[in-house]
Formats: sequence, structure tokens, C-alpha cells
Amino acid sequence: AGASSALGLFYLAGQMFIRALQLVIVPMVFTSITLAIGQISDTSTLGRISFKCIKGFLICSFFALLLACVCGIVFYNMGVFHIAVDGLESVSGSAGSNPLLVVLNVIPSNIASTFSSNTAVLAVVFLAVSLGLCMKTLGEEKTATLRKLIQELNDVVIVFLNFVVSKFGPVAIFMLLTRTFASYGVEHLKPAVAYVILTVALLLIFLIIGYPAFIAIFAHLDPFKFAKKITRVAVFGFSLPLNVKTTVEELGVDEKIASFVLPLGMTINMNGTAIMQVIATLFIAGCAGYSISFTQLVVIALLALIASAGTPAAPGSGAIILFTILSGLGYVNDAAMLAYSLILAINRPIEMLVTALNVVGDSATSIYVAKSEGVLNEDVYNA
Repeated sequence: AGASSALGLFYLAGQMFIRALQLVIVPMVFTSITLAIGQISDTSTLGRISFKCIKGFLICSFFALLLACVCGIVFYNMGVFHIAVDGLESVSGSAGSNPLLVVLNVIPSNIASTFSSNTAVLAVVFLAVSLGLCMKTLGEEKTATLRKLIQELNDVVIVFLNFVVSKFGPVAIFMLLTRTFASYGVEHLKPAVAYVILTVALLLIFLIIGYPAFIAIFAHLDPFKFAKKITRVAVFGFSLPLNVKTTVEELGVDEKIASFVLPLGMTINMNGTAIMQVIATLFIAGCAGYSISFTQLVVIALLALIASAGTPAAPGSGAIILFTILSGLGYVNDAAMLAYSLILAINRPIEMLVTALNVVGDSATSIYVAKSEGVLNEDVYNA
């Protein structure tokens, strides 16, 4: 009876934490993406430069997601993420549906129902993008009050998220994991090790090989020079002022280009975040017994791209985006939640590498834009 009572308390604390995360899914996704779209739209006055900037972001994101999807689905099909533990197998893991329904459900027929469900994520994204574009069309003067309201709501959500993740999170994750291992053993650790190894490997590959290849192919510059300076950009670029300074002084990017590209990149260029979320989603799907079709893999990639583009720079926001993807795909059975809690516990070191990848991606894109505009100091770059 004592053991049952203890596990019950641990379950209660864990579920309270999960529900607190669920609570902020819709408001955070909606406000973050609305604000992000507004920022993208505001760059339209810069015309050619903004087009090249967003083009560079999308090229990097495409290849990052392609790498994550190909390698992740190979690991998934090999059964590396699978756990054969009694009580964890999903008996209703995957529900077949017409792939066109995914497209149809992007446009909701009822706003209230969209905001009242955590599973209508694509519909929330559609509403956020639509609102952001409409606000831009009307202009800042007419939408100043609405912009301020959305920004303040986003700030409130981030404060709540910081509290849940920083104060309540460590205890809740400890309780979730304790309950998991006490109930099902340490079998969860084996696929978790595979998740960590694969994610770190893909992040390093894209960091060391992917970005230099982007520089060589699209900017026609020596990739080895860029590779030598990646460490300095990654290590010292975790704040925007330092990132601008490093990109200008070490990589020769014109200060006006860097000051434009890097802040925009902090909002919408999240290649590391997208890679991590794709692998984490496939890991959780494998642990929970869900089957992944090609259509679902494409949806995972698109959700990772769109949702990560609106991720605010707040601790734990990446975890919320991951939960958003899981909810949108319906991967929410007990086994999925246990696997998700494991991700929360082991992901902090990975998030540091993710941040480095995001920062380097911003710098790489600024080099591409500066080179195409003829304002890259190649003497500094080649030094």
C-alpha cells in the first residue's frame, strides 16, 4: 500500500507538470508565430536583402530537416527506438487516415474549437500566420493595440513557462523518471542513449560539414576558413551583441548586414532546434509504438520547421514545441508521455549544442547575404 501510494503521488506530480506544459501550447505557439511573422513582414522594405536572407534560412533548414528525417527514419525502422516492455506497447498507436485531411485540417472552420484543442496545432499556426500578415497589411498604426496585446500575452506565457520549467520542472521530471524506472525497469535508457548519440552526431555533422558546404556552394568561399572559425562563433555567440561582434570582426560581414540578419535569425532560423525535434519525435513514436508513414514524416518536418521558427528564446520553450508536435500528431498515450519525460531530463546538454548550431546558422546566412551584396570583407574572412 505504501509503494502504491508513493507511486500515486509521483504520478500526480508528473501529470501536473505535463498539464502545465499543455496549458501554454496554444497561447505560446499563437503569439510567438504571430510576432515572428510580423517581424518577417517588417523586413519587406529591405527588399532584395530580406529575400536573400530568408532564402538562406530556408536552404539551411531544408537540408537540416532532410538529414534529420533520413537518418531518424532509418534508426526508427531499425527498431533502435523500440521498447518491448509489458504495459508500454500501444494498442492504438497509429490511426490510418486520408493524408489530404492533414491539408484540409490546416484551415479551421471554427476559431473557438481551434483554440480549445491542443491537437489542432497546424490550424493554430495557420491562424497565427494569417493574423500576422493581416496586421502587416493594415499597418502598425492601426494594429498598435493588438500588437501590444499579443506581445504582452507572449511575455506572460514566457514568465509562466520559466516558472514551470525552472522551479517545478526538476522535481516533476525526477518523479516522472522514478515512476517510469520503478514500474518498467531501465529498458528506457537503451533507446534514450541511441537518441542522444544520433542527435548529437547529426548536430555535429551539420555544424562541421553542413554549414561549410553551404558556404562553399552558395557563397563560393573557402569552407575551411569558415570551419576554423565556427568554434569562436558558437562559443561566443550566445548573446546577440557578441554574435554581431564575432560575425563582423572574425568573419568580415558588413555590420549593417549582420545587424539585420542575426536578430531575424534568432527568431526564425532554428536548424538545430528542428533537427532535435524531428529525432525526438521519432524516438517518442518508436517508444510508444506508433507507426510513421511518409506523410506523417513530412508533417513532422513541417511542424518542426514552422513551430521552431516561432520559438521564443526562453528556457524550456523547445520542450513545449516538441509537445506541440506530439499533440498535433496525436502521440499522447502513456508510453509517449513517459518517453517525453525522459527527453526533458536528458536534453539540457543537447540544447547547448542546438543553440550553437542555431547561432552558426545565423552567421553562415549573414556571410551568404554579405557576399551576394558585395559587402563581405574577404581579407578579414580569409585571415
